[in-house]
Amino acid sequence: MSEGPERRLLDREAHVLVVEDDGEMRNLVTRLLREAGFRASAARDGREMWEVLESPAGEPDLVLLDVMLPGTSGLDLLRRLRERSRTPVMMLTARGEEMDRVLGLELGADDYVAKPFAPRELVARVRALLRRTTPVEAPAVQRSRRITFAGWALDTARRELTAPDGASVDLSGAEYDLLLAFLEHPGRVLSREQLLEVGKRRVSADPFDRTIDVQVSRLRRKIEPDEASPALIKTVRGAGYVLVAEVSRG
Repeated sequence: MSEGPERRLLDREAHVLVVEDDGEMRNLVTRLLREAGFRASAARDGREMWEVLESPAGEPDLVLLDVMLPGTSGLDLLRRLRERSRTPVMMLTARGEEMDRVLGLELGADDYVAKPFAPRELVARVRALLRRTTPVEAPAVQRSRRITFAGWALDTARRELTAPDGASVDLSGAEYDLLLAFLEHPGRVLSREQLLEVGKRRVSADPFDRTIDVQVSRLRRKIEPDEASPALIKTVRGAGYVLVAEVSRG
């Protein structure tokens, strides 16, 4: 059986930048990634991270960024990175530090993994994030696929969202996944567990985990930019979220 385009895309040796100040952890993660077939670079702090990002080789395909770094924190580095780049970012957080996860997602992180982690889980989550965020060349029959709602348009071949005024709106990989899930099921209430699965994240054992609430809030701010904007995604208390706009394809 032939392999699909996503498998071939990952086989091109995607470049992952590991930003971690702990030498033992940094060496462990870079070794795991290289053994899994990735090209891995390492940085001890923000200064070294920017050196790699601004090198002639260009930006990596994914940044694995520790929250706790000396000098400029990982969250501050994420904020600055998002001002100039859409490079996928996975945050490394201490287990149980929900606030770090929430802040990271608010600032534009695409995923997170808690330390200590299982090696196979880390590699699997890196692969999953790359699949979600790296465009795959689509067959000609799919290149014109366009989904419209409330004046907005999502081109699923290019993964581009266009506002009613024609402006292009940047979406993180996680935001794109959420929006597409809502557009695929207009008028249907989607639970937090269903949305977590759509985002290819582990379903948290903690019923109060705010991951999806944060992502939905970020998406809302982009497609409902001010108070005069129509409410497109509504909260169904105790059940989840629902897209109330009419959706059409063409």
